[in-house]
Amino acid sequence: MNPASLHFVIPGALEQRTGGYIYDARICFGLRRMGWTVQVHELAGHFPGPDRVAEQTLDHTLRQLPDGSAVVIDGLALGGLPLPAETHGGRLALIGLVHHPLSEETALPPPRAAELRALEQRALAACRAVIVTSPFTASLLRPWLPASTPIRAVVPGTESLPRTRVPEFATPPLLLCVGSVVPRKGQDLLVQALGRLPERAWACVLAGSTDRDPAFAQAVRVEAGRLGIADRVRLAGDCPAEQLEALYQAASLFVLPSWYEGYGMAFTEAMAHGLPILATTGGAIPYTVPGQAALLIPPGDIDALAAALVRLLDEPQLRQGLAEGALAHAQTLPDWPQAAAAFGAAVSELAA
Repeated sequence: MNPASLHFVIPGALEQRTGGYIYDARICFGLRRMGWTVQVHELAGHFPGPDRVAEQTLDHTLRQLPDGSAVVIDGLALGGLPLPAETHGGRLALIGLVHHPLSEETALPPPRAAELRALEQRALAACRAVIVTSPFTASLLRPWLPASTPIRAVVPGTESLPRTRVPEFATPPLLLCVGSVVPRKGQDLLVQALGRLPERAWACVLAGSTDRDPAFAQAVRVEAGRLGIADRVRLAGDCPAEQLEALYQAASLFVLPSWYEGYGMAFTEAMAHGLPILATTGGAIPYTVPGQAALLIPPGDIDALAAALVRLLDEPQLRQGLAEGALAHAQTLPDWPQAAAAFGAAVSELAA
């Protein structure tokens, strides 16, 4: 097996703009820049499933690969479909890539969460090794897996940005929330908290796909209307890179009240732009966003969210201190070439 040759298996199209897909795309791009041969396999079907079309597509993809091939399978494609991994794991160097466990998605009924956890444990146990995007996720998965299954953490990269100043606080201040509009990201909680602050000057943009859970996105719109703030909360949808960059540049504050994150790439992007951050303690967030850069509140606590928003809107010195802390921490993070190099080193070691 050539350690500089890799098959990368993903659910659906690679160009989707969520944290997981962006990570996958940037890693593939970086490996190719380093001279790797990377073949991306985009699967049909419904994920995480289990779904018959998805399972057949994954099985067919793996069946066509030569014995000994190094294969990274994104956890969204792998986690609900253990049988193809069990069938082909003996002859392929399968490596599972877990952004966050499927069972940790917010609003799953308990039976569904239990089903996904059992399926993902089976699928990962069939892999030679596992790569995760944060040490937090590595510690979470360690009890799930056989002791002989190695786990390596390769955190996402960040962009090198020219902006090195503390952002000015616009009038009205622009609150930016970046993430697919789905229950786990907590945009409904943000709207409810903002509804308690009608007397303060602010505008809010929710940037992220509204197509992954249309019913939830519509509920967020309806709630903004019910609270009388629909004209101040804009759902911008899935923004292209240039539009998202303009929003980061214009923003005064980054706020994302997620219930859970396996890493939280939007937070590191916000820190690289020098934005003060309001976030929660859900999942890996406290390990991604240090206290010097953010106010962190318990997930799901609307009272705490509203109170933190009041503090950040009313206390310019607090905003400035957090913004400076965000920039300082961003300078310690790896860039994307470094992340790709770390990923390549992990694959070479784990697939050998």
